[in-house]
Amino acid sequence: MKDLLLITPPFTQLNTPYPATAYIKGFLNTKNISSYQMDLGIEVILELFSKEGIQKVFNTDIDLHHTSENSQRIFALREEYIKTIDQVILFLQNQNPTLARQICSMNFLPEASRFNQLDDMEFAFGNMGLQDKAKHLATLYLEDLSDYIVENIDSDFGFSRYAERLGKSANSFDELYSKINADPTFIDDFTLKILKENLELVQPKLVCFSVPFPGNLYSAFRCAKFIKENYPNIKTAMGGGFPNTELREVKDVRVFEFFDFITLDDGELPLELVYENICHAATLETNYKRTLLLENGEVVYKNNSIRHDYKQSEIGTPDYSDLQLNRYISVIEVANPMHSLWSDGRWNKLTMAHGCYWGKCTFCDISLDYIKIYEPISAKILVDRMEELIEQTGETGFHFVDEAAPPALMREVALEILRRNLVVTWWTNIRFEKSFTQDLCFLLKISGCIAVSGGLEVASDRLLKLIDKGVSVDQVARVTRDFTEAGIMVHAYLMYGYPTQTVQETVDSLEMVRQLFEMGILQSGFWHQFAMTAHSPVGINPEEFGVTPIKQEIKFANNDVDFTDKTGIDHSRFSFGLKKSLFNYMHGINFEIPLQDWFEFKIPKTTIHPDYIHDCLLEEENFIFKGNSKLIFLDKNIIAKDLIKTKKGNSWELKQITFHLKTNIVKIELDKDKAEWLIKILEENSIENAKKITLQQLKNQYEEQFEDFELFWFSRPIQQLKENGIILSL
Repeated sequence: MKDLLLITPPFTQLNTPYPATAYIKGFLNTKNISSYQMDLGIEVILELFSKEGIQKVFNTDIDLHHTSENSQRIFALREEYIKTIDQVILFLQNQNPTLARQICSMNFLPEASRFNQLDDMEFAFGNMGLQDKAKHLATLYLEDLSDYIVENIDSDFGFSRYAERLGKSANSFDELYSKINADPTFIDDFTLKILKENLELVQPKLVCFSVPFPGNLYSAFRCAKFIKENYPNIKTAMGGGFPNTELREVKDVRVFEFFDFITLDDGELPLELVYENICHAATLETNYKRTLLLENGEVVYKNNSIRHDYKQSEIGTPDYSDLQLNRYISVIEVANPMHSLWSDGRWNKLTMAHGCYWGKCTFCDISLDYIKIYEPISAKILVDRMEELIEQTGETGFHFVDEAAPPALMREVALEILRRNLVVTWWTNIRFEKSFTQDLCFLLKISGCIAVSGGLEVASDRLLKLIDKGVSVDQVARVTRDFTEAGIMVHAYLMYGYPTQTVQETVDSLEMVRQLFEMGILQSGFWHQFAMTAHSPVGINPEEFGVTPIKQEIKFANNDVDFTDKTGIDHSRFSFGLKKSLFNYMHGINFEIPLQDWFEFKIPKTTIHPDYIHDCLLEEENFIFKGNSKLIFLDKNIIAKDLIKTKKGNSWELKQITFHLKTNIVKIELDKDKAEWLIKILEENSIENAKKITLQQLKNQYEEQFEDFELFWFSRPIQQLKENGIILSL
């Protein structure tokens, strides 16, 4: 028996748990509040995609003569699907790796329409490893089954969402309310069966649903209805990303037929107070923090607690216990290198800093606390939590789920990882700002960073200024170059249709993107059309951005806002051409094709010079003296030996210093006394030394014995050490 049951409703990710319940459970542990958590999504998927589940799919009556030819084929091959499904799932759980050879034989899996795309994608997957290619084929196999379910049994099904349409921009609760009160769907039967088993097992006083996305909303309500009808003594609460952004203005009392509480923003203190009011109501005054509830037949917002929210250092380490970590499945849906990080492999989720340190982008919900309130965590606490999670989960991969990870904190985390000699793999979201120098990118790489994603948005300096992004295209080019040269993959979020954006600017933005890929400094990207949200500067002051919102009465969800743009341009026309060209660029082909050829309608010629990005990368800062730079000396594998050199009868003493790096050897020669001074500096300023010497301090020490530090610092031997990452200037 536990006090709280924490649930992520269907569906989010297949490969790793959404972290919200693990964050909350970690906090509850610090308060000695007993809880149990479950990812209802993965449990439903595994029950559905099993021999018994697929048998139920094919036992469901359908009008076979009036369904598509694709569905007829899948039904005809039903025995092959039933026969293979359990082995395929085990393979995708990394529990049956030898099946990869069978799958890649192309005579093992039944194939329907999803496999038709193989001809188009052979160049992308032809050079992949056996395991990855098999994962892709197995993913197509599952998607064929999904297509059959959607067409014939449950049109709302999707692997990472369920009935998402009902939650998107649902200003009225009517349609969702009607769906909840209709008969349970085919997928609901699986969901409610598993929910019932866990309710009987845990016997909670309070069930908390974390609803991050519109695609989780319907299932959360369906589960809450089941609880209210069958376990009336159990209270229900909802929190998470969807209510935080969409339900802040909810007025419809029918919502509270299913949920007793809806908490907003950081969930720790609001949930703790809800728990205390349920379990200790007789001894405590009824206080709430950012909580919506029903009182005297009306929806009220209670925020009468004077207690302050917990600091990030006080909320504990995420706790993944109870979750079935070894049962998640890795899939490879499309040949997008960043997408594989989201869908393939399991990642421990952590946050470097609450909120966004920039907090100015005009398309973003910067008025909401989850972005507005910026609070970083110390590097020591973060790496402590990483070590705790490694011990708990056995996984050394980390996804830092920040809005934008702060460069200074990333540097300190990297140094702390190196100081502790940890072997970890990690990736995160960033801003493409000038702080990411070549040296910092190299430091991040050797600490285990493999990828970053960041918003280039519209690759136009005018629009970037209007967005208040704080970066320029040439700056983005240099930063992506620095990451790429360090061996860190770069993904760019790309936007089209921003208010006042012209057709010319869309074409020019595509040309910028083309050049970034052609130069090899961008590896992945994704275009999305601008959406106006109620809590962004554009949504709050639309007249300043040349858009007019279409007013609607809000009784339920309020986030996406329909609008008209004074330009009158139909930006959706560009969607296919932008995405098709990007697909080609990501695979290093068709850069020479004119931009016009990607579109079925006339576009203007680009005004961007064909060497624009190339020229942006010509600026170098290698020979600028920055006295306040912190110096990092990274390599300790040094062998030194004395040398005597002679020339025209003269001889002088030198010392050769050999640095044994992982993949190469670096040898330099210096005057003996300067070499010995450098070796001493390296020993005194090793990575274990938390206090870092500045370039100015190094200059002062040098000039106590020698003259002309700049001549020494910019000499060829020292440049060799910098180029090979032995000396980093941050």
